[in-house]
Amino acid sequence: MADDFNAEQKRYLEGFASGISAARLTGGLALGQAATPPAEPTGPDAIHIKAQDATVKAGGKLCDQEKWKRAENPFDGHNRLIAEAATGKAPKPEDNFRWRYHGLFWVAPAQNSYMCRLRIPNGILQHWQFAGIADLADAHGGGYSHVTTRANLQVREIAPEHGQPFLDGLVDLGLTARGAGADNIRNVTGSPVAGIDAQELLDTRPLAKSWHNHILNDRSLFGLPRKFNVAFDGGGVMPVLEETNDIGFQAVRVLDGAAVAPGVWMRLVLGGISGHRDLARDTGVVLKPADCNKVADAILRVFIKNGDRTNRNKSRMKYVLDAWGFDKYLAAVEAELGYTLDRVDPAHVAPRGPMDRFAHVGVHSQVQPGLNWIGVILPVGKLTTDQMRALAKIAAECGDGAIRMTVWQNFLFSGVPDAKVAEVEGRVAALGLTTQASSIRAGLVACTGSRGCKFAASDTKGHALAIADYIEANLKELDVPVNVHLTGCHHSCAQHYIGDIGLIGAKVVVSEEGDTVEGYDIVVGGGFGDSPKIGTEIWKAVKAEDCPARIEALLRSYLGNRQGPEESFQAFTLRTGPDSLRDSAEEQPVLKAAA
Repeated sequence: MADDFNAEQKRYLEGFASGISAARLTGGLALGQAATPPAEPTGPDAIHIKAQDATVKAGGKLCDQEKWKRAENPFDGHNRLIAEAATGKAPKPEDNFRWRYHGLFWVAPAQNSYMCRLRIPNGILQHWQFAGIADLADAHGGGYSHVTTRANLQVREIAPEHGQPFLDGLVDLGLTARGAGADNIRNVTGSPVAGIDAQELLDTRPLAKSWHNHILNDRSLFGLPRKFNVAFDGGGVMPVLEETNDIGFQAVRVLDGAAVAPGVWMRLVLGGISGHRDLARDTGVVLKPADCNKVADAILRVFIKNGDRTNRNKSRMKYVLDAWGFDKYLAAVEAELGYTLDRVDPAHVAPRGPMDRFAHVGVHSQVQPGLNWIGVILPVGKLTTDQMRALAKIAAECGDGAIRMTVWQNFLFSGVPDAKVAEVEGRVAALGLTTQASSIRAGLVACTGSRGCKFAASDTKGHALAIADYIEANLKELDVPVNVHLTGCHHSCAQHYIGDIGLIGAKVVVSEEGDTVEGYDIVVGGGFGDSPKIGTEIWKAVKAEDCPARIEALLRSYLGNRQGPEESFQAFTLRTGPDSLRDSAEEQPVLKAAA
């Protein structure tokens, strides 16, 4: 083989080999050279590279996702990803991760295609954007979309070669999916009725949009140790579920006598992650609305520097808070900011206004006289593209043109004059949808489930609809809203722990040979908003086909023993205890007959 090289090439190779030998003998440096320290990382990725280096120096082993980020930043690799996807090729695991920085998730084996998750700050679209997404779903996806539990939209069944054209189409609509997946800050949520709710203290739309733009224009805020959620609550009648977010900003009215001037401030809550059985806690900190971006940015930078990059199960911000405590974390945030945050004793904060658990359903008067918002119920969030275009037309012709999505997997029309309400209701009904929901459907939430997610152990959307059909047929006397949340796996996208009744997918063993069927573990007593609580498990491994009867038994026990309609299911569970509720349910005829 040496004969294949000419004399000049041979001299080059000999010199190269000599240099390698010298480097080995001198610990990486040729003799006579002074030691040079490694170059300091620079640029927007420097904060992440330094955190990775610190992890390794401390003896840690970076997880695969951190190695993938280090090997090729997902933004730097975008053109390569596009070229490979154009051939129809499915992505390798590391490229599936990188595509998520651009909003595309390869969801095989559930579906051999991408799902695209958008970014819609405060969950509000204009009618032409909503219709435009429908057109994109027809051209590049499966002809339908799902409203998510972050007041967002997902489009599925996008073939590899259609991924980038779909993303380009979003840009044409003034939208983006950048950073909608992987280790990034997810869709920014805010009050769905911002600007039209008579009770609200503050309109969250400018805050959510400003934070959305802050993220998109700072690459150093991408590639966190793990995903991150931020929500803004304006103090109105409709819950935002900010207590399930890493950062929650809550509009509050500070009273006279506090350490700050009276008026509307944003209260800071931290550490929510309901799938890990934790809700955000009040830090005592209040800030001016204009300072939310600055404070959120500092909180994130502390997380970037100190989050776990070795164990994906312990890499959310909650675990830094658990290890450090809130005081130490906030001190680090204040060091980032260069000043001390204001704090207010809870005694100097006015009570929050009441929440309406039916505010996302049906007709409600706006603060603007003669105008209304109308909540439309969707079958666990699903919309066909024909429905989307027709709904967009209703918004343009009968309302203010906005489509406002909620964390309850439905949406609202807004700005509907009194004289147009009946027309909207009729046109919605003609599409096979409704603005009037039963007590069970109003609070029914389900993640994608096994039909479209490889992690899910059960068909959550299918089972949720079966539960609703069963309860409506067998328990017509249910007269109060009850939240039933079905989630397919430990990621808890449907936040089962905060439902009145929560179900998490499980494989149920049904034979000595180990055969399994789809089923659920069941929890009760969770809550949100003005009564936040993580639910308690009462049954394990219940077959999916048996779940409707179990839920009927729980609801019959509640209806038969509550102190009146004013006592909610959660309040009843807290008063009697989860174990007592389970025992009472198991005595109900519907379960006794099946035993």
